[in-house]
Amino acid sequence: MDNNELLRIVDVEYLHDYTMKLEFNTGEHRIVDFKPLLKGKYREPLLDLNNFIQFGLTSWTLEWYNGVDFAPEFLYEHGTAVA
Repeated sequence: MDNNELLRIVDVEYLHDYTMKLEFNTGEHRIVDFKPLLKGKYREPLLDLNNFIQFGLTSWTLEWYNGVDFAPEFLYEHGTAVA
């Protein structure tokens, strides 16, 4: 990845509960457990799984039905590398 290129999420696979497998534009994959990240007024509604699964992939990250998103760098840091 070029030093001037921003980190982006290019694919997402919902696994179970609050866990997703993310693919980044670097070609790396990370497993992210979102449950501990769902704190605060706007993120807490996502603790309801019916709300959590209402997400979409934008041109750079995930976004939920209520406008909540996370920076790709934040998700990369909180994810576990997939071998």
